Amino acid sequence: MNTSVRSWAEPYKIKMVEPLKMTSEAERRAAIAEAGYNTFLLKSEDVYIDLLTDSGCGAMSDRQWAGMLLGDEAYAGSANFYRMRDTVEAYYSYKYTVPTHQGRGAENILSQILISDGDYVPGNMYFTTTRLHQELAGANFVDVIIDEAHDPASFHPFKGNVDLAKLDALVAEVGAEKIPYVCIATCVNMAGGQPISMANLRALRAWCDKHGVRLVHDMTRVAENAYFIQCREDGYADKSIREIIHELCSLTDAATMSSKKDALVNIGGFLAMNDADFYEKACNLVVVYEGLHTYGGMAGRDMEALAVGITESVQDDHIKARVGQVEYLGNKLKAMDVPIVNPIGGHAIFLDARAILPHIPQDRFPAQALAAALYVDAGVRVMERGAVSAGRNKDTGENFMPKLELVRLTLPRRVYTQAHMDVVAESIGRVMMKAGEIRGLTFTYEPEYLRFFRAKFAPVED
Repeated sequence: MNTSVRSWAEPYKIKMVEPLKMTSEAERRAAIAEAGYNTFLLKSEDVYIDLLTDSGCGAMSDRQWAGMLLGDEAYAGSANFYRMRDTVEAYYSYKYTVPTHQGRGAENILSQILISDGDYVPGNMYFTTTRLHQELAGANFVDVIIDEAHDPASFHPFKGNVDLAKLDALVAEVGAEKIPYVCIATCVNMAGGQPISMANLRALRAWCDKHGVRLVHDMTRVAENAYFIQCREDGYADKSIREIIHELCSLTDAATMSSKKDALVNIGGFLAMNDADFYEKACNLVVVYEGLHTYGGMAGRDMEALAVGITESVQDDHIKARVGQVEYLGNKLKAMDVPIVNPIGGHAIFLDARAILPHIPQDRFPAQALAAALYVDAGVRVMERGAVSAGRNKDTGENFMPKLELVRLTLPRRVYTQAHMDVVAESIGRVMMKAGEIRGLTFTYEPEYLRFFRAKFAPVED
């Protein structure tokens, strides 16, 4: 026996369970056909293991549920707002907080305040709702992430880094006055949950100061990013996750947060900043779109659960176990020679659909087809992150064809066991063995915005 190797276990115990429905393959084939081969349109009761997203579907702690009973549901001046506000400043450094119903509410307000028609907003790869809000406000998104982020095989430890040369080229083309802010995401979702380094963020901070440009932080997965800094970046091994998060946030001017991810709640978000004038403008708009500035789109009880969730999310044991489960699944798949995005990210495993289904051209949406096939095999719900999610060019109407054509297996926090991960890995192995039988898809219905949520498809014969 090798006594130098120690197993690890989750730093919590289970107090409540939710029974799962088991279905037959015939039932799943009928369900996915009725859903138009879009896993978003499946009924949750027909799903066995749900890896569609980690947004709002994590398990709250006993302390969070206890906090729900302390909800002050006053329309104005809720005590829970002030507790949430103070927690955001203590852990994330931002002086002012505007609560919203979720992250996209914060994106909407941010975009309307800062963007003018014809502006350019650079970012370290796009995210779907973020880019749409920027475009609706009149801006053009520009991807300035390093080239390694577009290569699934690259093992670059910080594929979320910004290429400053790309920013320089943008300034040379359009001028710094046409760039209202640089938007950086921590643990970049569309790149495979890949982190940005503290060194790159410091260099970006200096670049923004030089050009008089704000630095805005999409901090949805900031705790996971801090974990990778702790593990991979020189000088941070002895710093706590909480310390790293505070340092990271303090390098930025403002932030949007979907609290449904790292902060461990089922609903909620916020817009945070350090500028008093910006805060005043945000308060004016939040009343129009969300609610009064002391509750935004949230109930008092949800703000209380969020305040508790923030404190739990920065604990080293928690985040080590959270990312550890992702690594467990990823390492099982790599042992089976399943093509995935490397290195393993913080919140999900991303399958390389083009490598798994080389016979399906990208305009037949191989990632969408692979996601549907995985559901049919074992009732595992995952989602596409490729050409369907990328959408269309707003000027030409042509489909974007990203270099990454991925299927995302997103692990909700504190929900599934390692045995569930074994089932998922075995299912992927079975699907890969019959990959040649999977057919591409074509649209039968395509919504105008964020089509991946509600689009429907049908298999094609060619």
